[in-house]
Amino acid sequence: MSYKIVVDSCGELTLEQKKSGHFVSVALEMDVDDYHVVDDETFDQAEFLRRVKESPNCPKSTCPSPERYLAAFQGEEENVYVVTLSARLSGSHNSAELGKKLYFEENKNKKKNIHVFDSRSASIGQTLIAIKIQECEEAGLEFTQVIEEVDRYIEGQNTFFVLETLDTLRKNGRLSNLKAFVAGALNIKPVMGATPEGTICQLAQARGMNKALEKMVQEVVNKTERCKERILAISHCNCLKRAELVKEKLENAAKFKDILILDTAGISSLYASDGGVIIAV
Repeated sequence: MSYKIVVDSCGELTLEQKKSGHFVSVALEMDVDDYHVVDDETFDQAEFLRRVKESPNCPKSTCPSPERYLAAFQGEEENVYVVTLSARLSGSHNSAELGKKLYFEENKNKKKNIHVFDSRSASIGQTLIAIKIQECEEAGLEFTQVIEEVDRYIEGQNTFFVLETLDTLRKNGRLSNLKAFVAGALNIKPVMGATPEGTICQLAQARGMNKALEKMVQEVVNKTERCKERILAISHCNCLKRAELVKEKLENAAKFKDILILDTAGISSLYASDGGVIIAV
């Protein structure tokens, strides 16, 4: 059975995924003042971060239109799976569902299966879900079986992150359910995570980035069962050495099936900000 996996551009794609021919990225868009960015292969992270740093205003993001998803659903593939960033954080999931509805309105007699997964995560959380979908398809599972397996995987997945600043998340309303967090001069760094519903929560805190990263590693190991069976992914915003340090700490703390390191794409760079590190497992 032929298949396609559509991931909104908050989810980073590995080189292997890009080369496989099974993956399509649907771009979100961003604005920093009058500088407009499409989150695709043209994204220039260094230029984007420079403009964000120089601007007094908060960057904004726009989710893909239903029509953009509709275009991604075209083709001969019989099974189409969509992985969007958390429906609690973005309208991308709703757009994908509307795009699916449009597709079937326009193609009433065409045989195609389309399912939209709410990752309840973002960034490399979406990447790992896409990898799981591909594993299930390559193993020969039926469409409904893939959905069941991946839903179970999403239920058991955890996302963690430590950022240099929470300003962008706060100004764009992504931290609306949290109490005001005072850090500033104390250099307190919160260790953040995703709730089972896909909102953002605080897990711990530490003084200074290095101690916060150590706390995050502890949180990952404490909350992950059967580490040897799980792939862990790290994405970083312009801080590869920091990501490699986190990988080393994780390898010393537990044995994972594999650990991937990816650079954040556009939307993840917007919210992680310069120096942010995200883990999903």
